[in-house]
Amino acid sequence: MNWNKDKSLLLTRICTALFAVLLLALDLGCCWAMRWFVKLRGLDGSSVRCFVATVYACSIFAWLLLWRLWMLLGNIRRGEVFTADNVSCLRAVSWCCAGAAAICLVSALYYPSFLMVAAAAGFMCLIVRVVKNVFQQAVAMKSELDLTI
Repeated sequence: MNWNKDKSLLLTRICTALFAVLLLALDLGCCWAMRWFVKLRGLDGSSVRCFVATVYACSIFAWLLLWRLWMLLGNIRRGEVFTADNVSCLRAVSWCCAGAAAICLVSALYYPSFLMVAAAAGFMCLIVRVVKNVFQQAVAMKSELDLTI
């Protein structure tokens, strides 16, 4: 199989769409899934509401993240890579990761395992911020080069 950047971009878009479908399924079945999870873990049944609130609060950030990621991939597909719009998309993605990390950090008060999720989301925020800073520098350099004859 001849792998190229177009196929890689297509695979990334397919994976993004797949995550959106899975997120929609989680949103639709959240109450059922959280009741099942609480029962499976042998937790107090009254904590279902806390889990549902955590999932829905993080879901808002997940939808925003997927939307901005989809926009970023669309820009890249059109050949618009080092642009201010892409920097904005990456900034939004990093803030979505930070928001989910904050929600999971607070949720760790009732379920300590959320600390791991908060750490993972915080680490993703850091990685995306670094990539955003690289893109921002590239946009500035591209702008400077465009002015050079």
